[in-house]
Amino acid sequence: MTKIVNHWIGGKTAEGASGTYGPVTNPATGEVTTKVAFASVDEVDAAVAAAKEAFRTWGQSSLAQRTSVLFKFRALLDAHRDEIAELITAEHGKVHSDALGEVARGLEIVDLACGINVQLKGELSTQVASRVDVASIRQPLGVVAGITPFNFPAMVPMWMFPLAIACGNTFVLKPSEKDPSASVRLAELLAEAGLPEGVFNVVHGDKVAVDRLLEHPDVKAVSFVGSTPIARYIHATASAGGKRVQALGGAKNHMLVLPDADLDAAADAAVSAAYGSAGERCMAISAVVAVGAIGDELVEKIRERAEKIKIGPGDDPASEMGPLITATHRDKVASYVAGAADEGAEVVLDGTGHTVDGFENGHWIGISLLDKVPTTAKAYQDEIFGPVLCVLRADTYEEALDIVNASPYGNGTAIFTRDGGAARRFQLEVEAGMVGVNVPIPVPVGYHSFGGWKDSLFGDHHIYGNDGTHFYTRGKVVTTRWPDPADAPSGVDLGFPRNH
Repeated sequence: MTKIVNHWIGGKTAEGASGTYGPVTNPATGEVTTKVAFASVDEVDAAVAAAKEAFRTWGQSSLAQRTSVLFKFRALLDAHRDEIAELITAEHGKVHSDALGEVARGLEIVDLACGINVQLKGELSTQVASRVDVASIRQPLGVVAGITPFNFPAMVPMWMFPLAIACGNTFVLKPSEKDPSASVRLAELLAEAGLPEGVFNVVHGDKVAVDRLLEHPDVKAVSFVGSTPIARYIHATASAGGKRVQALGGAKNHMLVLPDADLDAAADAAVSAAYGSAGERCMAISAVVAVGAIGDELVEKIRERAEKIKIGPGDDPASEMGPLITATHRDKVASYVAGAADEGAEVVLDGTGHTVDGFENGHWIGISLLDKVPTTAKAYQDEIFGPVLCVLRADTYEEALDIVNASPYGNGTAIFTRDGGAARRFQLEVEAGMVGVNVPIPVPVGYHSFGGWKDSLFGDHHIYGNDGTHFYTRGKVVTTRWPDPADAPSGVDLGFPRNH
């Protein structure tokens, strides 16, 4: 019997009522294993209504109550991390170790949310004028929504909802319809931890569900992670309705390798950053810029390592890289490799014909490595989101920097060098939101914020960290004057308080 994934509304499972379902495939076999219910406008409205009703009490709940629930949720998440990783592998295809790493990174944000008390401390200035005090406080927004991608079905939602609910908001999640099971399991664990009904809701679906969340008058803020075209659409549509928006888009992350770098370390980093999770991550290194005469040696070292990567089903402990999410996406990734030579690139490794014995119908693609890629090639210009690494050549640091800064994307970047002065210049001069120095994937820890520049981010706030807390709250300033009990009433003064 085919498994059915339903919505989670008001603290319990809500069977799909629209009559529309989407297929969920095991990428390793190509088999449809699950159907996911697609929400109608009415079902989205029901989830928002449940969240709005829950906010009446959750928004007024104590910090102690909120963090108590989150501490219990953290313990449950830790205890069930293998189970959640297995759900991710079964629907996304990534290897089990990658899936476990995803859960661990989500746990970091839960940790941050458990300590939200410190983040929500206000400010107080006393005696700004005679008997006048001024306080700044932060309060929750109300119902907030998250729209999340397929590549991290547990981690990216946890970049959002733990902080949102810790700040006193209620949450409606619209996860990717390609791998929806992890989000429902998270909802069940939150309920088990004692989260009141309606504080966290999950609706599955397509553009119908997304558009309703963007236009719904009771949704006060929207968080999104996905491609740049959709991020731009989310930001424009939700902002037009007066909503607060953080929309994280696509990337083309560059790694500069200077002539003095440890080339073995750089090659190790390039392979793990380009091909880990089959390249389906917005912080993947997809372009290496080799500076000076080291290009040939670096490319050879990358090739030697890439050829040894074991590709197979994600639930096989021997596998180091799994399949891509869908056959359609696999074919699109392959098209960039097929057209690379005609656009002037040298194809060092071509993984487009790769298959796995016994799993011939899986969404397989092997490792591809393209050298001497011109900046005009589509393989360089587009976010491929697959295991394809482009190597570009530059004669100088300045030329390499110009290549990076000319990109419309500015998510993450890295430099490999032994020269501290060059690294310092790079971190100040490069136009990207996250920079690694001898670190290929500079994803910040939970108490710093994640986000890019340029076409990689739409909105003013990065995600999680301090920016996350500010995004999910709004400031209020309270000015107070109390009469001294020793003073007799002396009339009414309608002027501004004197502060000189």
